Amino acid sequence: MQDIHDDNANGNAISASQWRQIVDSALDTAIISIDRDGRVTSWNAGATRILGWTQPEMLGQTLERIFPSGASQLKREIADATEQGCGGGEESWRVRKDGSQFWAAGELRPIRERSSIVGFVKILRDRTQQRAAEEQVREDRRALEILNRAGVSLGRETDLHRLVQLVTDAGVELSGAQFGAFFYNVLNDRGESYMLYTLSGAPAEAFARFPMPRNTPVFAPTFNGEGIVRSADITQDPRYGKNAPGKGMPEGHLPVRSYLAVPVIGRDGRVLGGLFFGHAAVGVFTERSERGLAGLAAEAAVAIDNVSLAHAAQAEIAERTRAEEALRDLNANLELEIAERTEQLRATEEMARQAQKMEAVGQLTGGVAHDFNNILQVIVGNLDVIRRLVPAGAGRLQRSVEQALNGAHQAASLTQRLLAFSRRQPLDPKPVDVNSLVGGMADLLNRSLGEMVAVETVRGAGLWKIEVDPNALESAILNLAVNARDAMPDGGRLTIETVNAYIDEGYAISHAEVTPGQYVLICVSDTGMGMDSEVLERAFEPFFTTKPVGQGTGLGLSQVYGFVKQSGGHVKIYSEIGQGTTVKIYLPRFEAAGAESEPAPAMPIPEGSSQETVLVVEDEAAVRAYSVDALRDLGYRVLEAADGPSALRLLENAGSIDLLFTDVVLPGGLTGAQLAAQVQALRPTIKVLFTTGYARNAIFHHGRLDKGVQLITKPFSFADLAAKVRDVLDGLSRTSEERKGSTNQKAQ
Repeated sequence: MQDIHDDNANGNAISASQWRQIVDSALDTAIISIDRDGRVTSWNAGATRILGWTQPEMLGQTLERIFPSGASQLKREIADATEQGCGGGEESWRVRKDGSQFWAAGELRPIRERSSIVGFVKILRDRTQQRAAEEQVREDRRALEILNRAGVSLGRETDLHRLVQLVTDAGVELSGAQFGAFFYNVLNDRGESYMLYTLSGAPAEAFARFPMPRNTPVFAPTFNGEGIVRSADITQDPRYGKNAPGKGMPEGHLPVRSYLAVPVIGRDGRVLGGLFFGHAAVGVFTERSERGLAGLAAEAAVAIDNVSLAHAAQAEIAERTRAEEALRDLNANLELEIAERTEQLRATEEMARQAQKMEAVGQLTGGVAHDFNNILQVIVGNLDVIRRLVPAGAGRLQRSVEQALNGAHQAASLTQRLLAFSRRQPLDPKPVDVNSLVGGMADLLNRSLGEMVAVETVRGAGLWKIEVDPNALESAILNLAVNARDAMPDGGRLTIETVNAYIDEGYAISHAEVTPGQYVLICVSDTGMGMDSEVLERAFEPFFTTKPVGQGTGLGLSQVYGFVKQSGGHVKIYSEIGQGTTVKIYLPRFEAAGAESEPAPAMPIPEGSSQETVLVVEDEAAVRAYSVDALRDLGYRVLEAADGPSALRLLENAGSIDLLFTDVVLPGGLTGAQLAAQVQALRPTIKVLFTTGYARNAIFHHGRLDKGVQLITKPFSFADLAAKVRDVLDGLSRTSEERKGSTNQKAQ
């Protein structure tokens, strides 16, 4: 500054005031002078504009406050300027008065007077905007390089899966995502559409246990090709979490906050798939990410279309070649082709005949059961009358009657098995303790499987109740046990295990007709020869069997499958050749209070009153005669009719009637159910009790007795009839099967 005054005195230089004006006019550059200790001695207007502090605020203050690292960086620049003539010079971050940082370039040079350093001058320029522009150019160049590299690779690639993997990897690199996925639809060789996916930035296991994405409000815009979806935080998006069962990301899903999805649309406007990218941090994706991925999606669409066209052309050529070869083979082996085709037709016809035969057998067994049960009703009913009339001292005669009744009950059991074979026996679900049921089957299983098969039961503690038909469940377990025995010709071990289980939403989504929730699991495992994958796939098909002709119907597993599905459950087979087979039956937990029904204690035979009138409608004269006599013996006033129209005519002139006791299957154009409906329309207070030997669908639907319907199955005893009629008249809900169960136990 002294030189300026001296020069000015000689009239050869500008004044200090003029020099100050020049320095302050450099508003885009901070010009700061400091002493040897780093304290500010001058501060221009550019420094105030860039750094925020004014000259009065900074004079005498150390300059270290503008450096993020403080005094150390200032000392280093002073040392470099002293030793080398210049300190700093590299671009780095600086600090403003308000605490914000900016990118700056500047250097520190010494101020000399008579060869001695008396201070330093700091020149500083704000390079924040230039740096951002340079980064933008570098980022654009990088994005262009990625797109060009991807375009070259995609143009060479002919494998669709590798192609979409290239696209997914390029998308992650281009957008800065942590992970990305490309979900796309393809057609298999049979023309069926299914979804595949590729992943980048995450292992395959991260998605393997989750189902494919569905058209939820979040995914739908992408899969429908409506446009790009970008969200700074997808968990805050109003479309997020609207769909069951997860209501958002399921447990264990990759952490996604920043979300970017781009549809991939082909030349024909069809949506080929969707690119999905995520990041655990918020606000990662920008408009530049969006533009880059839109370009990548366009390249991917062209490449996928080209690959699809190439595959279609190859398939067409292959099909044409195959057709030409087939034509040559056909011409060369025409007689063989005709013979094979004839054999195929014969086999198809045989299968059709077999199916028709089984259906006919089902209808026949049902009809036989109906007629046979009517005959048994007459036999059982009249034997019951004889038993009641035989003198107490006639021991031999009493034994003969009891033996005849036991034989009749065994015949009735046979008709029930015939109905079960024809799948026309309605399920009668009851609360069941599976552990007790399995334990009660031990003797039956040991007798059925023989000495070469060891039976082991593992019954879970605290097992829940289920509501199923116990007889049908026993039959299913026995079917599986017999199949297991046949798979162990040299003997082995059969294990029946029970345990509480839970089916979650993920498993339910991936298995049709399965409802998530609590189940009782019954595992039936053997150490037999096992099944290969081809047999395993067909194991539940009706009539499919691996046994020699005449040794198996192929209905065992299909009956198990039908029973489990009808009971609202799920069944799964696991098997390997040489490793045995495990069949898992899942049956829903029954949560009603008082779940298990207890056998009713033996009660005296209830009688009726002559003030109570029963209308009996039965087409079989002998059955009708027995029913009428039995009801009169019980004290009831009884009217009778042979069919529905006769009963309606009788009803017109009859007095008070308390109960309609009718067969389900009737001649004359009215079934028992139709008759009951008309009778109750005329006289709403009349109660109805049905009887049948073969129910069809008149009062059964979906294999179960219609709600509120009262039924007693043929053949029934005098005690069965007395109890059931009394229950219906008194409004009790006890089922006829429960009453018959206790009576039959006494009879046996």
